[in-house]
Amino acid sequence: MIPEHLIEQIAQANDIVDVISGYFPLKRAGSAYKARCPFHQEKTPSFNVNPARQTFKCFGCGAGGGVIKFVQLYENLTFPEAVKRLGARAGIRVEDEPLSTEELAEQSLRTRLLSLHAATAEWFHKQLLRSQSAQHARDYLKGRGLNSGVAKDWNLGYSPDAWDAFTRWARANGYRDDELIASGLVTFKKDDQERRIGDLYDRFRDRLMFPICDDIGQVIAFSGRVLSAEAFGGKYVNSPETPIFIKGKVLFGLHKTKRALIDKKTAIVLEGQIDLITAFEAGVTNVTAAQGTAFTARHARVLKRYVDDVVLCFDADAAGMKAAEKSLPPLLEAGLSVRVAEMPGGHDPDSLIRAEGPEAFASRIDGARDFFDYKLERGAASPEFATPRGRTNFARQMAASVSLVADPVLRDAIVHNVASRLEMSPESFLALVKEAPARYAEPSGDASEPEQPPAPEPVALSNTTRLLCILALTSPEGRGWLLEQPWEALLAELPEAELLVLLLKANLNPAEPAAVSAWLSTLNTGEQAALAGLLEVRSLPEDPLRVASDCWRDLERRTLEQKREAATARLHQSGLDPEETVRLQREVLEIQRQLATLRA
Repeated sequence: MIPEHLIEQIAQANDIVDVISGYFPLKRAGSAYKARCPFHQEKTPSFNVNPARQTFKCFGCGAGGGVIKFVQLYENLTFPEAVKRLGARAGIRVEDEPLSTEELAEQSLRTRLLSLHAATAEWFHKQLLRSQSAQHARDYLKGRGLNSGVAKDWNLGYSPDAWDAFTRWARANGYRDDELIASGLVTFKKDDQERRIGDLYDRFRDRLMFPICDDIGQVIAFSGRVLSAEAFGGKYVNSPETPIFIKGKVLFGLHKTKRALIDKKTAIVLEGQIDLITAFEAGVTNVTAAQGTAFTARHARVLKRYVDDVVLCFDADAAGMKAAEKSLPPLLEAGLSVRVAEMPGGHDPDSLIRAEGPEAFASRIDGARDFFDYKLERGAASPEFATPRGRTNFARQMAASVSLVADPVLRDAIVHNVASRLEMSPESFLALVKEAPARYAEPSGDASEPEQPPAPEPVALSNTTRLLCILALTSPEGRGWLLEQPWEALLAELPEAELLVLLLKANLNPAEPAAVSAWLSTLNTGEQAALAGLLEVRSLPEDPLRVASDCWRDLERRTLEQKREAATARLHQSGLDPEETVRLQREVLEIQRQLATLRA
C-alpha cells in the first residue's frame, strides 16, 4: 500500500496539463484544454482537461478522473504502477507501507524471476555466440539473413541440446528449484495422476531462443524455435504463463518498436518473431506481433495506446488468412481501423524482404485494403456466393463483423458500402447488423489475464443531489455546512445519494485541487468518471450556503414523502391489527406536520 500523503504529494507535483501534453497535443479552449479522446474514436474533440481542478473528462466515452487515473488508462497500468511512474517523473521516491507476509513473498518471487530471466537471456546469448554445439543455430540465422549484429541487438540465444544444461547452470548460480519451476523454464515428469516424479529437466532444448520483453525491455519469457526437422514438439515452444508473463497482453518487440508506432500512428501486425526482426532491421520499424496466442482484446487495447490504424500482415496461406480474420473482432472493438496486406504466393514478410527488398514489402503495406473491402472481395469470389443461401450466409458474416465497429458514423458508412456490394438495401443489411451478437468474446481456451469486472455505475443523480455533490467537491464553506447537518441519517434513506455520502466521508479540502485529484484516483472507474464530470460544471453557485440549505430542505422533503407513501401503502393492506393501524395513522399525521413545517 502507498501512503495517502505520498499519493497526494505526487498528484500535486504532476500538473495534469503537462502530463497529458507529454502524450499528445492539447488545444487551449478558454480556461480549459481540449483534444480528441485517446480512449475512443471521434472526429470532434470531447476530451476536456481542467487545469484548475486537475481533472480530465471525456463527454464522448465518459472516461474521467485525475492525473493518476489518466496515466493508468493511457499506459494500461495498475494504480500503484501509475503512482510510481508519476513519482519517478517528479523525482519523488515511492516507498510502500509494510506489506503482508503474502505480498512480500509475491514481490520477492517476481524480483527473483525477473533476475533469473535477465541472467538466462544472457546465458542463452553466450551459448549462441560461443558454443560449438550452436553452429547450426548460427547457420540458420545466417540463412535467414540475420547476422551477429542483429543477434546481439535482439539478444537472441541458443538452448543446448541437453536435458539439464540450463537447470545445472541455474542451480550453480543460486536459483532454487521452486524458483525454476515458477519461471516455467524447467519442467518435470508426471505420472498418470499428475504427481511430480523424477528430476527437473529443461523446457527448451536445441532451440533458437527469442527473449520476450515487457514494454520497458525487461525479459519476462522466452520463445524457442525448432532447428531440426526431426525435433520432437511444435515449431515454437513458448514459456507458460507465470507471475511475470501473461501471454494474452504481451506484444513481441514492443519495447523496440513503440516509438515508431507512436510516430506513424499505424501498427503492422506480423505473425512471428523472425518476420518482425527482419522487417525492423530493414527499416520498417512500426511492427508488432502477438506472442504465442490468438490476438486478444488486451493486445488490441495495448495497441490503441499507440496507434489508430492496424495493418494485418499474415502469411498468404489459408492459415494466415484465418489468423487475419480472427484478429479482427478485438481490434474493431478497441476502436482501431483495420486493413489487410496480402503477401505474394509462397512468401511471408521475411522471405519477401530477403528476396525483393524492403521496398517490395513496404509497397504491399501501402497497398493494404480496408478489411471490409478485402473480405467482400474474397467472399464474392467463392462459389457459394452465387447461390441465394450462400449470399445470405455471407451477409450475416459481414453483419457480425460490421456490428463490432464502435464509431457510429464509420459504421453507417460501412453499412451502405457493404449493402451496395451485396445488392441489399441499407435498411435490410442494418437489420442484420442489429441482430448480430453485441460484443466480441475472447476465444475459449485463451490464457490471457481475466478481465476485471466493470466498475459499478453510480445511481443517476437528481438535480438536487448533483448540486450538493458539486458543493461538497468545490466549495469549502458549502462542504462545511453540509458536514454540520445529520447527513448520515438522512442520506441513508436515499439510494441516489451514494456519491454524496462518498464525498462527505472523504477527508479532502475543496480548496486544494491536487488533493481532490489524488483522492479521486482511489475510487473505482465509474465513480471517478461521474465526479470528474461534476467538476467540469462551468458556473458554480454564487451563494453556496443558500444553495446548500435549499437543496438540503428538498432532500428532507423527499425523504419524508417517501416515508409517508410507505406508511400509507401499509395502511391499505388487509389484515392489520388495530394497534398497528393506529400507529401508522399517527406516523402519517406526524410526517404531514413535518412537511408543512418545511414548506412554511
